[in-house]
Amino acid sequence: MKAKPAIRSVLVTVFALSYAVSVRAAEVPLTSATIADFNKAFAAGTLSAEQLTQLYLKRIEAYDEAGPKLNAIITLNPNALAEARQLDVERKARGARSPLHGIPVVLKDNFDTRDLPTTGGSFMLKGSIPPDDAYTVRRLREAGAIILAKVNLSEFASGSAMSSLGGQSLNPHDTTRTPSGSSGGTGVAIAADFAPLGMGTDTGGSIRGPSTSNGIVGLKPTHGLLSRDGIIPLALSFDTGGPMARSVYDVAVALGTMTGVDPADAATQKSKGQFQTDYTRHLDAGALKGARIGVARDFLGQDSEVDWVVEASLAAMKAAGATIVDVRYPKWLLDTKGEFYNAVRRPEFREQITTYLQTLKPGYPRTHAELIALSDTLTSPRDGFVPNQGRWNLFKQEAASGAIDGAEYQAVIEHGLPMIRRVVNGIIDGNRLDAIVYPTSPKRPAKIEAEAPAGATATAGNGSATNLANLTGFPDLIVPAGFTSGGLPVGLSFFGPAFSEPRLLALGYAFEQRTRALRLPVTTPPLPGETIRY
Repeated sequence: MKAKPAIRSVLVTVFALSYAVSVRAAEVPLTSATIADFNKAFAAGTLSAEQLTQLYLKRIEAYDEAGPKLNAIITLNPNALAEARQLDVERKARGARSPLHGIPVVLKDNFDTRDLPTTGGSFMLKGSIPPDDAYTVRRLREAGAIILAKVNLSEFASGSAMSSLGGQSLNPHDTTRTPSGSSGGTGVAIAADFAPLGMGTDTGGSIRGPSTSNGIVGLKPTHGLLSRDGIIPLALSFDTGGPMARSVYDVAVALGTMTGVDPADAATQKSKGQFQTDYTRHLDAGALKGARIGVARDFLGQDSEVDWVVEASLAAMKAAGATIVDVRYPKWLLDTKGEFYNAVRRPEFREQITTYLQTLKPGYPRTHAELIALSDTLTSPRDGFVPNQGRWNLFKQEAASGAIDGAEYQAVIEHGLPMIRRVVNGIIDGNRLDAIVYPTSPKRPAKIEAEAPAGATATAGNGSATNLANLTGFPDLIVPAGFTSGGLPVGLSFFGPAFSEPRLLALGYAFEQRTRALRLPVTTPPLPGETIRY
């Protein structure tokens, strides 16, 4: 029997109200919420930027300053709550600027900030306030993001995961293990959920090593997709900033906020006609169906438990409809990639850090040689500073490296790097691949005391494939894949040709949604009241 119109109207109204109540009553733990969840709560009026910022400050107080004392934070923004309140007022008056409006962000402390010190993690730059924001920082602020803190890093973005200013950061999954470098503080902060979004930099694997060691998502973009202006340089031929987060969605949101051609960085000219401002539209849970995925098996066989997670990941992708293709890199490339990398990285830092230091206020070192001289004055802990012999030994290697107008450097720049790009493109095109996957770190995170001075998992060594993305300039997306029996994260890299971020993000999202491998570290559990409702 059909309901009468009046009865139907009542039923529809009741159903609509019930549905509205159920939508408003949705609850998500802070530690698993995405930026999309926060925006739903903002829209529902159940969350403010001030409240969200306060939640993260409480987690920092509980787990960075106390508890496991992870030591990720170098400088907290004292104005963060005031900025959040101002953004709340603006939202009510004019609406949100972007999906990042009111979202707290942490920055690796080699991104220039006009209102907070930028130190590179070095006691030699303590308190240094640069003249203006880095391009990417300015874009984040324009989007309404709140710079919550500057975080620890490998000093001057090289060496093990500690610095003379910030000390040793700890992996929240196992505090005896390295969080990897050089964006270790960002990796720790995002894994421990001190913020939903962080920025790292990558020259040889420095976003990707900490992403896998801390069990989060990270993107090393195509060289030139994001401006390097205002980032303390390590080697501009390889350097790039990139987002780190707890979900592929959040990485995609952040990436589109920061793209664009920057007159202050000639490398961004390469992105003209290539960059996008909304990468979330490419996210597709079914993207693995029909995809051809290459497996770089040259980087397996170093840790049986890491290998097991990789094989399980491949099985998951195959079950989702992907075709798996084994690929091998030429032996000459595997044998020489570290030498090619160092032939560029070391002399470029010596020259380019001097250029950066010239922009600082009086009282700070002006040259690479002055950095060496000052480092020799700190031979024991003093005034809260700790010696960083591993990084300072690299100073000596940089000083002794060839000149940037020398034959070795020029040969690598003019011939070596184009050759490597051609070979890698040939592997991808010849096998009709959408991406090449490999274990970002072929071994589980090392014990801190056993970490190599130049970095344990994500540097130029032959054991890892990460620096191939820097030598080529190609993008590399890291997605959590699983854990070892000891509870240590394993990450999977999705590596593709230049400006293939839309496809890599789609594949990474599909893999993430199928495997759901993200886990909150055991040392940083939820705190009372950390529920997001909308």
